[in-house]
Amino acid sequence: MSLKWVAGLSLAIFLLILPSTPTVTKATTKTVGGSQGWILGINYTDWALKNRPFYINDTLIFRYDPPSNTTVPHNVYLLTRAQFENCSFVGAKLVASVNQGGGSGFKFILRKRKKPYYFACGVHEGGHCSAGLMKFSVLPFAHPSMD
Repeated sequence: MSLKWVAGLSLAIFLLILPSTPTVTKATTKTVGGSQGWILGINYTDWALKNRPFYINDTLIFRYDPPSNTTVPHNVYLLTRAQFENCSFVGAKLVASVNQGGGSGFKFILRKRKKPYYFACGVHEGGHCSAGLMKFSVLPFAHPSMD
């Protein structure tokens, strides 16, 4: 076999394999609430709908002011569907305390495939959630290029 023939065969095989090789799609970072962040007065369900789709390994940033005499404190809980629907925080997982949203914010990576995530603020015994504020859910999908 000549060197030209081997090189040509290698190139042909490479070109055949290339289209079937999955491309890696970069995960995105989305700030919950956009430029306003995680505060009272935003419809987070609407925000989630406008910012979909969400994909596995996307990062959600929860940015909020640390507690002070002039700010309302917030936190972030991860809930089950039943906890989310009832704004019940008993047994829910605190993922960001009132002090973790300052600066660059708290980062949460969507790691589970096709599993809904339910988020809510549990401050004031769940009052922000119960009022229909500061709660939303997302359902991340696998990147189309990775299916």
